[in-house]
Amino acid sequence: MAKWNSILQDDPNECFLCGRNGCGDPLDKHHIFGGANRKLSDKYGLYVRLCHSRCHEHGKDAVHNNKDVRLKLQAKAQEAFVDNYSGLNFLSLFGRNYIL
Repeated sequence: MAKWNSILQDDPNECFLCGRNGCGDPLDKHHIFGGANRKLSDKYGLYVRLCHSRCHEHGKDAVHNNKDVRLKLQAKAQEAFVDNYSGLNFLSLFGRNYIL
């Protein structure tokens, strides 16, 4: 596995949301801000590992199926960005404020 530089998660061997270790449901790297901001997510360490089916793509509370879970994760990522990169403006880079 490539070097793990997430500013949200120290241990890439467990699901960020449920804590499982990927045994039986492999862990995926989830970019908190996708689409046009995917490269920025990589650059600034705004990604986590999630159980592929249960927490990432297919479960009822999976980040790609549940807007509330996705928005909470995005707010948490914005807070981590502000804490780690005090000289940079999150809004100017990502174009939106996720902290409600």
